Amino acid sequence: MSVEKKTPQEPCCSKLKMFLAAMCFVYFAKAFQGSYMKSSITQIERRFDIPSSLIGLIDGSFEVGNLLVIAFVSYFGAKLHRPRLIGAGCLIMAMGSFITAAPHFFQGLYKYETTVSHFSASNGTESILPCLTNGSLAQDEIPTVEIQAECEKAASSSLWLYVFLGNMLRGVGETPVMPLGLSYLDDFSREENTALYMALIQTVGIMGPMFGFMLGSFCAKLYVDIGAVDLDTISINHKDSRWVGAWWLGFLLTGGVMLLAGIPFWFLPKSLPKQGETESEKKLNEGEQDCFIPDNNKHSNAPDKPAPVTMAALAKDFLPSLKKLFSNQIYLLLVCTAFVQVNGFIGMITFKPKFMEQIYGQSASKAIFFIGIMNLPAVALGIVTGGFIMKKFKLNVLGATKICIGTSLLAFFTMLIQYFLQCDNTQVPGLTLSYQGVPQVSYQQNTLISPCNMGCSCSLKHWDPICASNGLTYASPCLAGCQSSTGDGKNMVFHNCTCVGDSPFPYANMSAVLGQCPRKSDCDYMFKVYMAVTVIGAFLSACGATPGYIILLRSINPELKSLALGIYTLIVRTLGGIPPPVYFGAFIDRTCLKWGTKQCGGRGACRIYDSGAFRNAFLGLIYGLYSLSYILWGVVYIRLSHREKKLALKNQLKTPEQDGNGVSAGNGNASSAIVKCGENADQETTI
Repeated sequence: MSVEKKTPQEPCCSKLKMFLAAMCFVYFAKAFQGSYMKSSITQIERRFDIPSSLIGLIDGSFEVGNLLVIAFVSYFGAKLHRPRLIGAGCLIMAMGSFITAAPHFFQGLYKYETTVSHFSASNGTESILPCLTNGSLAQDEIPTVEIQAECEKAASSSLWLYVFLGNMLRGVGETPVMPLGLSYLDDFSREENTALYMALIQTVGIMGPMFGFMLGSFCAKLYVDIGAVDLDTISINHKDSRWVGAWWLGFLLTGGVMLLAGIPFWFLPKSLPKQGETESEKKLNEGEQDCFIPDNNKHSNAPDKPAPVTMAALAKDFLPSLKKLFSNQIYLLLVCTAFVQVNGFIGMITFKPKFMEQIYGQSASKAIFFIGIMNLPAVALGIVTGGFIMKKFKLNVLGATKICIGTSLLAFFTMLIQYFLQCDNTQVPGLTLSYQGVPQVSYQQNTLISPCNMGCSCSLKHWDPICASNGLTYASPCLAGCQSSTGDGKNMVFHNCTCVGDSPFPYANMSAVLGQCPRKSDCDYMFKVYMAVTVIGAFLSACGATPGYIILLRSINPELKSLALGIYTLIVRTLGGIPPPVYFGAFIDRTCLKWGTKQCGGRGACRIYDSGAFRNAFLGLIYGLYSLSYILWGVVYIRLSHREKKLALKNQLKTPEQDGNGVSAGNGNASSAIVKCGENADQETTI
């Protein structure tokens, strides 16, 4: 005779699966929104003429928003209606996106710095350039404080604060999604399905960055004032470091998607039956739990109703719960490991498009496109692979830790390879080599002056690059000694450039065209190898994402799950998300060779970097942070190993005393209560 429980068949469209689908969509929407912000960093930096350190601060404002509310949302939100809180968060994120795009509608038309617009020829006739004038338009005049203040007010140069505010609101709205959504899912799903569901959410979510970066690439090719200016009069293209794409357009689209993503959460219930059990079984199990804890003051016929939970009671229990959480050493180690790794990741992903642009000569739109179309699918595949391995081999916490450490180390080796995949600097006389052709990097502006342009009264502040027939890029037509031009707009050609004739490099003629010269052919090959290496590294790193979540969830008290995820997100987002863009940007700013000039004077955005110093600063910071994280992972593994050994020993020693009938001896009242509870249980069995 065998007794077997019947597991009720779960409907194909259960509320848990509806919640899972809604979570997948909101993860897609927030990743779509966040990745578009990352892809627009360069465009925003150029539009508002701000340095990388300030754009890093703007990028970090998202985490500032998280910092403001996440601890309270994670704790109090777990006791309230979690789906509706997520829906409200989606509405706030959409508002933040719209506010971010608002400055475009208050600013005037974008005016990029140029020294040739006043000298463009018409009807194909030849025009005289500044080299043969008295230099009145090229003098580096310093405006008075009053004139500069009025100019900045007219140029609306402080409107970047709206971008800061909108990004911060996005951080506030995103707060409930991860801690409340994942804890809700973990509470009402089977334990063996949790890893698969999380992998599914992250996999669908990773499609968001793919579309976000592709949208960013598309918008970066559109001129910022598209529809308001005649594009034929623009003398720069999307490959120019002064080009600004239609950054504002994508924020309107991502805000609309986020509005749609929040709708389903308003119609989902506060709680659900555990996956695989019916409502009646849920009530029965709750009754059985009451039976296991006898209470002499409890009347069997009229059980007391639970007292309503008040905000005061929740607040009173907050500090003890927080103290209990921080007494978990493994949890603290996991938090420290995560925020160190996130420091490296956030710094890398924020400035990776700029790295590809400066090191390999790629345009901003092309760099963003390659990240979206190649790296992110590899990340999605890695997340699925990690979740599949966890489910297939049914790994415990220690096994998940091995997966995390192993895949992360392999990914680190691919990053080490990237250091040797380098290209030479763009050849700019006076910045990366002398006018005599000797390679030398100079951060001093006076090296731009040479005997070939000394009599031209050239401005040393402006960046208006031209490509000469000798393969060199000159900072401006004046600094190349060009004396005349033909054509206008993008088709302008400069003639009789004296510095071209004085250079030791072979040249076809003494002419030049607008824009920087392309890199050498071997740089294109190096870029292809670089992309292949980064794709492999992205896949390996993503394989540890799902095991990492499982380690965290299985290392904390179940009743503190929402609070633990919230505090984890708070610390990781605060210490791992806010500082990296700022100090990465500050280090990168130190490698700038030529700063742009604002419309009202003063230093603007950087136009060209020393690629060798840029690579050392960018990759060096990443290497240092990831190396520290591996030391912490080693400590986590040792602590988990000790804990597993203690649990195994405790289970061996914990053998209950049994009486002659094989029934554990214990309190008589408790035993009778358990038996009575079993008699009243209405379980459906087959014999």
